[in-house]
Amino acid sequence: MDVVTAVPTPRSEAAGSARTGRLSLAAALLCGALGAAVVLLATRQQWSEGTTTVAGGAFPLTARGSDVTGVPAALAVVGLAALVAVFAVRRAGRFAVAALLALSGAGIVTAALLGASDSAALDEQAAEASGDTSATVEALSHTAWPYVAAVGGALLLVAGLLALRYGRLWPAMSGRYERGGTAPRPRRRPAPAGPDRPEDLWKALDRGEDPTGA
Repeated sequence: MDVVTAVPTPRSEAAGSARTGRLSLAAALLCGALGAAVVLLATRQQWSEGTTTVAGGAFPLTARGSDVTGVPAALAVVGLAALVAVFAVRRAGRFAVAALLALSGAGIVTAALLGASDSAALDEQAAEASGDTSATVEALSHTAWPYVAAVGGALLLVAGLLALRYGRLWPAMSGRYERGGTAPRPRRRPAPAGPDRPEDLWKALDRGEDPTGA
């Protein structure tokens, strides 16, 4: 007995591509927006703390993410802009913007992980507080916020990879506002008044037209 293999029709393939495009688009928007928000939030939190000796006593020092490095916050803004711009371009432009989005996420992950063990910001504060340029921070410790920022960067990276893989299936901005379309239709002039309809003659006179003209 012969086994008949079902061959997918073009309509079913198109429906499957459309569904894949919608799902990947929703996932990219969610990952991109959430990732940027997480990074911006994390960079405003305390990343490290320690002490320095001032006048024979311990002086507490703290550093926020923006004090440690400004790279994650800057790249989060770039990634968010790229996520929006990906819908304004097509073909090669969309690929380039998607690559920028992915690179922004990767850069955030790298900068956040490097900042998780960085002490330069607190060393600078220690030098200012003690008046000794060679002073360094003591009892240095770090919080989990750098890793939270890294997670946000990973979400942006995922959004960029989704845009690279499925961006061709996503819709673009409407071109009805683009120049070079069809010329506007001329306005229709009112038909001349008919000689056998007095109301048309009066309307023509009100418009300043000659009702007897051909």
